[in-house]
This record gives sequence, C-alpha cells and structure tokens, in this order.
Amino acid sequence: MISMLRRLEMLRWPAFGVILLACLSACASVPLSEGTSLSSYDGMNPSGGTLTRAKLRVDSPPVLAAQTVRIVPTSALIYSRGFDPGELALVTNAIDRALCTGLSDRFKIVATSQPADLTVRATVTNIVATNRSVAATSTVASFGASAALGIPIPRLPIGLGGLAIEAEAIDGNGSQRAALLWSRGANMITTRARVSAVGDAYSLSSAFATDFSRMLVTGKDPFKGMPAIPSMQRLRASLGGDPKYDACKAFGTAPGIPGLVAARFGLPPAWTDRGAATSR
Repeated sequence: MISMLRRLEMLRWPAFGVILLACLSACASVPLSEGTSLSSYDGMNPSGGTLTRAKLRVDSPPVLAAQTVRIVPTSALIYSRGFDPGELALVTNAIDRALCTGLSDRFKIVATSQPADLTVRATVTNIVATNRSVAATSTVASFGASAALGIPIPRLPIGLGGLAIEAEAIDGNGSQRAALLWSRGANMITTRARVSAVGDAYSLSSAFATDFSRMLVTGKDPFKGMPAIPSMQRLRASLGGDPKYDACKAFGTAPGIPGLVAARFGLPPAWTDRGAATSR
C-alpha cells in the first residue's frame, strides 16, 4: 500500500507539469503586426518568449551611452476604439508608469518638456477585450473550487483578452536607437480574471514595460538570458511608494496592496487605480 502511494506521489508532479503547460498554452491570440507610429520598421528581428511574440532592434552602444530619458505619454491607435475612454486611459497610463519605474533602474527620467538623450514613446496597437461575464464567472468558480479543494484553480480558458504595443527610443538627433513590436494574450494561470473589458490588457501592461525597459537598460534582447531580480526602487514603486524621479509622479502611483487585493477578487482596475496625477 505504501509503495503504491509513493508511485502515485511520483506521478503527480509530472502530471501537474503537463497540465500547467497545457494551461499556459491556452491563451488569447494577439497578432503581432506593424502599426504606423514608429519612425522605422527596418532591421527588426523576431524574438519573444513562451508567452510573448516580439520583433525588435537595438543599437547597443548609443543606448548604453545614454543617461537621460523622457517619456512621451502612450497613445492608442484606431484598433483600440470602442473601449471606455476612462478604462483605456488607465491602460496607457499604467504602461507609462511601469516604463518610468523600469527605466529608472539605470536612466535619469526627466519631464517631457526637458531635453534628454533618449525619447521613449509607445503606442497601443491592439486590445483584445476581456469578456466581463466570463471573467466574473471564472472568479466565482475559482474561489469556490479553491475553497473546496484547497488548491489554486485556473481561470476559464475562454473570454481571455490581450494587448499589442509598439515602442521606440529616439536620440537627440531624431534617429531610432531601439524599437519593439510586442504582443501577448492572457492565459489561464498567470493572468487573473478581472471584470473589465480592458482587465487583461491592464494586467499585461507591466509585462510589456518590463521587456522594453530591460532592452534599454541592458542594450540587449530582453528575451534572452535569465530574468533580472527587481530592484528595490521597483519593488517600492510597485507597492504604491513614491517613484525614484519626480518626472514619474506625472503617471501617479501604483495601486499597491489594494490593487493586488482587487485583482485577487476580479475587480476592475478603476476601483483602485487613480490614473495619471496630472492632466495631459
């Protein structure tokens, strides 16, 4: 009997791994396509990770030589129309806030009115809407099943949203020094269901910012090598603390612990995120 239980125990974890990979592969499909906002789309190479599609280029020497960055507020193309303007503004501002925090690891961030070695601008090219009804059902079902079984339960594999963005860094002479096309869909495991049409896009905004910031901070493909450990200033900002540079205050502070709790209960981002601190 003991021998049989041990065999079952040995089989459980490989089986769990197979289930986990299957769940991760069940994600929303977001096309990786060129928009119209970049100054150039030449010389971009395919890249990406398990969940992310990407094309990029980076001129390492000038990027690594840069010391200051200014961030132009993120905009959204026609593909994102049809969403509530307030919710869409939360997504674009969340991108800016996360970019400002990520780039602060190496660069000094200056106000948009000041000159800088690099000017960063991003554009949302597509948002796949989260099905709010399915998200609500998934949240309730996950809570009930988790309480009954005592283990985390993945969200339902339907009604998943996604996000596509393109971004670039321009030097003082107007030359493109880095560019990234990026798309990613929500999945059953790592993206919590939120009852908002932009719930998944909002959640994925930080993933994009992490990848683009890492590309500029290191001057390398962000999808190669081991993930970096978040710096103390990034952890502090993610928990709702003041950013490292005053220029980042224009994007407000992260929702912090209340935001994490709201996400756990599937609440819309607007319940805890106050958005930009200043008018644009």
